Amino acid sequence: MSGGPVHSDEPTRVQQLVNAFLTGQSGRNVGADGLDVELTAGADAKDDCAVYEFHTPMSLVVGSDYVRGPKFALYEMGLLSGFDIGYYLAIANISDVAAMGATPIGLLSVVRYPHEVDDAEFREIVAGIHQGCTDCGTLNVGGDIGNAERIILSATAFGVCRPGGALMRGGARPGDLLCVTGPCGLLGAAVAYFPKRDTFARSLSAEVEKRLLDGWKRPRARVAEGRVLGGRGHATACQDTSDGLKATIEQIMRASGVGFRVVEDEVPVDPAVEQVAALMGVEPLALAMSASADFQLAFTVPPGALEKCRTDFADAGLEFHAIGEADETGRAESINRHNAVRPLPGVAWKHQKTDISLLVAERPAD
Repeated sequence: MSGGPVHSDEPTRVQQLVNAFLTGQSGRNVGADGLDVELTAGADAKDDCAVYEFHTPMSLVVGSDYVRGPKFALYEMGLLSGFDIGYYLAIANISDVAAMGATPIGLLSVVRYPHEVDDAEFREIVAGIHQGCTDCGTLNVGGDIGNAERIILSATAFGVCRPGGALMRGGARPGDLLCVTGPCGLLGAAVAYFPKRDTFARSLSAEVEKRLLDGWKRPRARVAEGRVLGGRGHATACQDTSDGLKATIEQIMRASGVGFRVVEDEVPVDPAVEQVAALMGVEPLALAMSASADFQLAFTVPPGALEKCRTDFADAGLEFHAIGEADETGRAESINRHNAVRPLPGVAWKHQKTDISLLVAERPAD
């Protein structure tokens, strides 16, 4: 019989991966910005570990993230594919390296799967991981595959930067300007909208729905932005917004021992987030700042460095938004056009069991 699902054993699947995605890694120079790094033994060597040779002084940046396997609401609804969650796994890990101002030099991935996952399904997930790495200019250099009771996805990303040049959360000082590379809240808005789409008075247009889903399907790690911030020494603190903008601001605030005053009109809000907020009957800014797995960078720069930072971003075809200022209050607040001050709107991600749409709905606009 032929044409049905194929379930190969683990060694066969390893060989399939090497043939399809991992050839030609060994011997490549994976450094950048004057950092000389050679991947002397990549996944194509099929050894126990990848081997890197560091030929210039540098700092090694390492981060690891587990992304809940297929337990994404949108995956369970059939709105995300195995390729999509594999891609997301790569970006979620590489984003942490980018937030440190480092250049990614590799990713180790763990893909565990139940027996019923056939070769095609397995290959689709790994193809997504491979593409996510490729789009960030790095390599999936190995990891682990094998059986488990359900799909389990985890990874570890590696990056390098000049010695002592890693961006930290704890460097913001009073007077520094708070910036973000782009609108936040898109992924949180998608989770708030799609599971409850049939309960709203109307549905969003196909174009807006695609915009929401694309945030999950093809998220972007801000590698180029991080390299500008780290390589030029502009940022005093930096973090990605994978927990949502409100949570990120509060985390930088606590790590740095400062407060923040955010100017509400300066916070960029995606039109798709505005439309979801209207359906939910909540404030757009609250939804934009709430728990959401975005990968923008939030960072602080001294006032005197702002224009040079803007110029360096523009020269690289990039942009950012200045949205507030650090102060000595130890509080995270926002101010509106009427000079009214309040705690930052939205709900920070703190591993709540409650659906984000319910959390935000419990905090109506003033």
